[in-house]
Amino acid sequence: MTGAVLVIGGGIAGIQAALDLAESGFKVYLLEKNPVIGGRMSQLDKTFPTNDCSMCILSPKLNEVDRHENIELITNADLLSVEGEAGNFKVRIKRNPLYVDPDKCTGCGLCSEVCPVDAIDEYNERLSYRSAIYLRYPQAVPKVYVIDKDKCIGCGICSSVCPANAVDYNQKPKEIEIEVGSIILTPGGKLADASKRKEYGFGLYPNVVTSIQFERLLSATGPFEGHVIRSDGKVPKKIAIIQCVCSRDKTNPYCSSVCCTYATKHAIIAKEHIPDAEIHIFAMDVRTFGKGFEEYARRAKEEYGVIFHRARVSVILPKKNGNLILKYEKDGRTHEDEFDLVVLSVGFEPLEDMKRYAEILGIDLNDYGFVKTDTFNPIATSRPGVFVAGVACEPKDIPESVAQASSAAARASSIIASERGKLVTKKEYPPERDVTGEPPRIGVFVCHCGINIASVVNVEKVVEFAKTLDDVVYADHLLFACSADSQEKIKQAIRDYSLNRIVVAACTPRTHEQLFRNTLREAGLNPYLFEFVNIREQCSWVHEDKEKATEKAMELVAAGVAKARLLEPLSYIEVDVIKRTLVIGGGLAGMTAALEFANQGIETYLVEKECELGGNLKHIFYTIDGKDPQKLLRELVEKVESNPLIKVFKNARIQSVEGFVGNFTTKILTESGIEEIKHGVIVVATGAKEYKPKEYLYGQHPRVITQVELEAMLANDNVPNDVIMIQCVGSRNEERPYCSRICCQAAIKNALKIKEKNPDANVIILYRDIRTYGFLEKYYEEAARKGVVFVHYDENNPPKVFKGENGNPVVEFYDEILKDTVIAEPEFVVLSVATIPNEDNEEISKMLKVPLDANGFFLEAHPKLRPVDFASEGIYLAGITHSPRLIPETISLACAAVSRAMTVLSKEKIIMEATKAEVVRERCDACGMCAKACPVSAIEIVEIETRAGKERKASVNKAICLGCGVCSAVCPKAAIVVKGFTFNQIREMLDELAEVVE
Repeated sequence: MTGAVLVIGGGIAGIQAALDLAESGFKVYLLEKNPVIGGRMSQLDKTFPTNDCSMCILSPKLNEVDRHENIELITNADLLSVEGEAGNFKVRIKRNPLYVDPDKCTGCGLCSEVCPVDAIDEYNERLSYRSAIYLRYPQAVPKVYVIDKDKCIGCGICSSVCPANAVDYNQKPKEIEIEVGSIILTPGGKLADASKRKEYGFGLYPNVVTSIQFERLLSATGPFEGHVIRSDGKVPKKIAIIQCVCSRDKTNPYCSSVCCTYATKHAIIAKEHIPDAEIHIFAMDVRTFGKGFEEYARRAKEEYGVIFHRARVSVILPKKNGNLILKYEKDGRTHEDEFDLVVLSVGFEPLEDMKRYAEILGIDLNDYGFVKTDTFNPIATSRPGVFVAGVACEPKDIPESVAQASSAAARASSIIASERGKLVTKKEYPPERDVTGEPPRIGVFVCHCGINIASVVNVEKVVEFAKTLDDVVYADHLLFACSADSQEKIKQAIRDYSLNRIVVAACTPRTHEQLFRNTLREAGLNPYLFEFVNIREQCSWVHEDKEKATEKAMELVAAGVAKARLLEPLSYIEVDVIKRTLVIGGGLAGMTAALEFANQGIETYLVEKECELGGNLKHIFYTIDGKDPQKLLRELVEKVESNPLIKVFKNARIQSVEGFVGNFTTKILTESGIEEIKHGVIVVATGAKEYKPKEYLYGQHPRVITQVELEAMLANDNVPNDVIMIQCVGSRNEERPYCSRICCQAAIKNALKIKEKNPDANVIILYRDIRTYGFLEKYYEEAARKGVVFVHYDENNPPKVFKGENGNPVVEFYDEILKDTVIAEPEFVVLSVATIPNEDNEEISKMLKVPLDANGFFLEAHPKLRPVDFASEGIYLAGITHSPRLIPETISLACAAVSRAMTVLSKEKIIMEATKAEVVRERCDACGMCAKACPVSAIEIVEIETRAGKERKASVNKAICLGCGVCSAVCPKAAIVVKGFTFNQIREMLDELAEVVE
């Protein structure tokens, strides 16, 4: 058994899997065929639905991988062979030559600047050129240039100018062999070749571009620095985005899942770049099914004026001026319209390498060429010990890929759990420099962030201003402050100029503060001698006046420097970890999580409020692909209740939760009384429930039922002859703007079951958009082939249900094809109703001090990169308590929560933030206002011994304290302060701002 894991593919899924494993006590080999990691996400400008800068949230992850002592990067390499079995694999890998020595290359870029060769830049999707010796993108990890031998002319200029003598034309391929216990396959996918759809003219008409090319046009690091222009240099004012290109067609029959929301993002960002642009999206169905996606699409329509057409474009024709004529069918009629630019939303396909990977790894592929998985085991491949995550097994977006990567990390580590910690090394930092008594020597670094900041803020002017500030001995600007080479520049400046305080003016501390703190630690400085100034969200993203934005940035930098003068070294707090866990909720997610914890060797408490385990799984009798959920339920319950590491509490409720990450104390109210348990982490898996509608005569007529009720009927062979199903009941409306995700699948599943049992039955589905994403699309097609009738209805003209003269339900709806109102009297009206949050969510939210979103589901720490973490450390969420999910997605989220929790539970001690409240006892009069105000009950009034005898004073439990500062704000005596945010520091900032403004 070997305590190491091989992760194949260095995109966001591979990065997340590697980090989870390395933080959980395993050695990781991260294999990437390209010279750098980052994958497709590195090419994105923004991410939906928050419009976060993609590189800004990815870059800290890149650096974390690069710096992690237990992750070994093997880039520019190919997998050759895999032998052995789960727990003991021998892997052969070929490292291909870079023709640049990675140990010598400093990433300075001089070689690329002098290279006389122009080669097509694949990173910018053939829209620009690069040199023959190049770096894929500025923030790349590893930051090592590579020579493209196919383009290199052998002139030797790069070698002659390289100050590190790093160019080595004689490098040869090298084979290496490693031993690992498990393997995770995360190579991603590729985008389809749009030229296959010849009617759209890609490659022939210069103003027809693909979605990823448009992404690069929008990007600040793109070929035109975010200026959207056509091939003739003109700014397009009328843009068409065509969906389902090489997806949901003869090229690829499946849905690529991400394209509709991706196109919505393109439309929104394009409108921000070109406010007077007119943007049209042509789609058969708008499939914005993810968390927050439906609201995002609504925002595109209402705030940005994006026009959505339910239509499929048949052909694109060119005009002499470069414009394009689109012909399309809508509402049964043929239309045509003229556009300046056309964007093709191309679908995902499996990599060309996938067949080779399958042969080497000995795993099965599905009919589409993706890795074959099982509905009830969505992470496992057909070979034990080999797991898969991300687009390699099905098209999916970033948060799904990240969650699945964490899930794969849990499964990959559970089979080698006994080897945890045996191959890892502890990161060693240089001795911390004692700056006591030193006058402030402040270094200021201002980030361009490509053009995210520099397009509005005059960065060079801010730097020159910073140089004039007292105690600033060094100031510089950085293209991307978060990139690996910029971190090295900061460390070098600290050494060269004996800096003892650092100010970085860049983007948001939310995603980057820890990165810069670690940089200070690696340079021998206390990490809290760092101040972050946000000049992106507070300047460049909110102001158009460049002069005023620059002035504001200067003011903020001045305030940051004023605070930095008073910064003091702080010490991290270490606390012991209780290696037990609490799982709240005994449904599919909760039971899956409990079993996975047990597989990791962790004792688990599972609390279920009902008298039996199972949750919503109890009401699911078959899956769309013919699986038996009731068999799965029986197996899970038997495994959970017989596992010695799992203690189950049924008919039980959580009464209270106290404590902090690593050290929680929970009281459980059971039938026999209150039981107190201690544990290190919490997983919330409380599920959701079916909406009980008030509309469409539900509850008033016995023949108006929900899909869950229909499924129970069909499971008992009670098969109707005539059914009309109505979609989006109780969701995608003002009260619940979100999409419930599972409803279209449920309707088609039940329609197919009716047709299976009664082929002559009439089934009509009235829908707004059919959202059979991914491989579910084939069931939509199958239902249509078997005679299920799909009729679209407009949200402003929904179906009506009323009692007929004979008392039976009557459905009235408008048929857009017939251009007429249809009145039908089916045997049953079946409502596809919303999935809504449990009523317990608010109580649990308050008890755990974790947030809910606007719809009442639990709110994750970050919608893209932390989909199962709460902002509160040590608490995680799983299953449909996050948002509506199908069975495989629920299982994936449950395992992902375990993986994230194991990054805590695998450690003996955890390090907590040092920015905590501290009581100045001389001033404290024990009034208790701070204790009442504290949102996490971290403060209490205690008796202490003083020279004058016993006195009552406030006392802070620093392990619980969030450092939020509420206590400091309410204290009438200024007797409690937050380290790192003292009154003097804040006062100096305000004084500096006032002085600069004057």
